Amino acid sequence: MSSVFLMIGIILAGMIAASAFRVPNKSARGGIILLAFIVLILGFAMSSVRYVGASSVGVVKKNALGPSLTPGKILATEGEMGIQADVLAPGWHLWYWPVLYDVDTRPLIDIPADKIGLVESRDGLPLDPGQVFAPEVSNAEFKQMVEDPKFFLTDGSGRKGPQSNVLTPGKYRLNPELFMVTMVDTTEVPPATVAVLKSNFGDEPTLNTPVSEGDEPVILAKSGEKGILAEALQPGKYPVNTKAYSVAIVSTRETIIRFTAGEKGLLTQNGMNRSEANANEQREITVRTSDGFTFPVDVRVEYKIEPKNAPIVVAKLGSDSAPLLAKLNSTVRAIFRNNAENVKALDYVNQRSTQESQSLAMIGKEMARSGVTITGVRIGDVGDEETLGQLLNTQRDREIAVQEQETFKEQQKAAVQQKELSKTLQEAEEEKRLATAAYEVQIAEQDQLKRIIQAKAEAEAIQIEAQAQANAYKLIADQIGKANAAMIEVLRVIGEKGIEITPRVMVSNGNASDGNGETVALIGTMLDQMVKDTDE
Repeated sequence: MSSVFLMIGIILAGMIAASAFRVPNKSARGGIILLAFIVLILGFAMSSVRYVGASSVGVVKKNALGPSLTPGKILATEGEMGIQADVLAPGWHLWYWPVLYDVDTRPLIDIPADKIGLVESRDGLPLDPGQVFAPEVSNAEFKQMVEDPKFFLTDGSGRKGPQSNVLTPGKYRLNPELFMVTMVDTTEVPPATVAVLKSNFGDEPTLNTPVSEGDEPVILAKSGEKGILAEALQPGKYPVNTKAYSVAIVSTRETIIRFTAGEKGLLTQNGMNRSEANANEQREITVRTSDGFTFPVDVRVEYKIEPKNAPIVVAKLGSDSAPLLAKLNSTVRAIFRNNAENVKALDYVNQRSTQESQSLAMIGKEMARSGVTITGVRIGDVGDEETLGQLLNTQRDREIAVQEQETFKEQQKAAVQQKELSKTLQEAEEEKRLATAAYEVQIAEQDQLKRIIQAKAEAEAIQIEAQAQANAYKLIADQIGKANAAMIEVLRVIGEKGIEITPRVMVSNGNASDGNGETVALIGTMLDQMVKDTDE
C-alpha cells in the first residue's frame, strides 16, 4: 500500500512538472513546478503510512540507516538494523518508508478460557548456571515484560529461554519474533485431592520441616526455590507451568487397606476404580502366639493423607501409590506379628479390642514418620476351624459350663428372692388383716360408745320429760286436786289413743263420795282395751 502512494506521488509530480514547460509565463511555470514538488513530497510522505488492524500487531524490520545488531542479539532496542523490539499498536503509523522499513502484521495472542500460554523467549540475558527456566516474577511484572519487549530486553532483565511465568486467559500484544507461545490446559486438582508441585528452577531449598521426633527433617522448598514446595494446591483450577513444575496429584480421601483372604477387587469406595481396589486388597496376615498357635488374622487399616502432609509424603515416598502401599504393608504385618508373640492364642481371640488399640498406636506412630495419618485399625475374623478349631471348641465348652454355673447361681438367687417375696407378701397380708381387725375393734368401741351416749341421752330426756310432767301434774293437782288432775290426764290419753270409754264392767265399793269409783271404772276399761289391742 505504501509503495502505491509513492508511485502515485511520483507519477502526479512528473505530470505536473511536464505541464510546466508548456506554460509561457515564467512565474506560472515556477508555481507549477512548486506544486509538482509538493505532490512528490506528499506522495513520499503517504508512502510511509502503515495501518495495523484492531486484532493485529505490527512487527517492524529496519533495513537501513542504522548500526548493526550486537552479535547474539536478535531484536534491536536502540534503532539498530533488523527486527525491532517495539511493535506497532492498532491504527495508522507514519514514517515507515518501504525502502527503509518492512512492516508485517501478525494476529494478537488470544488465550481462551481453561488454557494458559507457555512462553519462551528467543532473546534476552542468559539463564543462571544450572537453571533451565527464567526466574519467576509477579504476574503484573510479567505482563509488562511480554507486552513491552524493549523493557523485557533492557530494564526488565528478561532471560532468554523458557519462562517460568505463564499467560493466563486473555489477549496479548506480543512480539512474535521475540516470544513463542504454546497453549496448554490449566491444571485441575480434583475434589478429595491436592496437587504437590516440584519446582524445576530457583535457588536451593532451605525449609527444614520436622516430621516426627527423632527423624531427620524433610527439606521442602518455598516460592522461588527448587524442589518440592511446602504448600500444596487445594481442589480447583490453576495456571501451572507444567514444564517448570512437576505436578503430583495426591488423594486426601480416607482409604481402607484390607489384609484378607477374600476375593480380589471387592473394595470399591469413594469413586475408586477396580485397579485401585485390587491394589488395596492385600494378603491376609498370619501370626504366631506365645503358646505356638499359628493362625490368620483379617485386618482392615484405614488411613488418609492430610493436605498439609502431602508434600512430606511425596518427599519421602514419591508421588506413586506403590511405595506408600509397600511401606504400609510392611509396617502392618511386622507390628501384628510382633504383638502376637507376647500373648496366648485364647487371649488374642478374647482381647481383640486391646490388639486393635495397641496396633493403631504403633502403626500410627510409624506411618506418621512418612506423613501418613492412620485413622483406624479393625480386626475381623481371627483364625479358622483348621487353625483354632479345637482350641475354640474347648473354650466354647468351658464357657458353656461357666454359663451353666452362672445360670444355676442365678436360679438359686431367683428362688431365694421368690421365697423372700412370698414371705413379704404373707407378712403384708397378715398386717392387712391385723389392721382390719384393729379398725373393726375401734369401730365396735365407737359404736358401743355411741349407743351408751344415745341411751344416756334418751334416759336424761325421759327423766327430764318425766320430771317436767311430774311438776306439771303437781301444779295441776295443787290447783284442782289430785283426783281431778288424774282424771284430766286419763282423758288426754283416751283422746290421743282413741280408747273406748264405755265400761263393760263396773266395779264399785259403794262409796261414791270420794269420786274414786269412776276413776277405777275408767282405768279398768282402759286396761281391758289395752289387753284387747295386745291380743290383736
